[in-house]
Amino acid sequence: MILFGILCGIDALIALVVLFFFTWGVSDGTVSSFNIVLWMGMLGGVAALFGGGIALRAAGQRALANILLAILAAPGVLFFLFFLLLIILQPRWN
Repeated sequence: MILFGILCGIDALIALVVLFFFTWGVSDGTVSSFNIVLWMGMLGGVAALFGGGIALRAAGQRALANILLAILAAPGVLFFLFFLLLIILQPRWN
């Protein structure tokens, strides 16, 4: 129960970040007809994973819902930890 809530919250934050960058790209013109298919695929994939996890939970498939939500949450958490380490350790790249 609590694992589903944590994974769902992480996935919701990831979905908001993707949606933010999409709307930002649309407003400044970097999302164009050249790359709109890539953006639609990314938005559709995030929506499918997030919505699929919620639908599986509603259908009573808790383990499958957690696995589906973890597919999106795991890379997001690793990405966040990487940037947190970069901020804390301040490595020299030269």
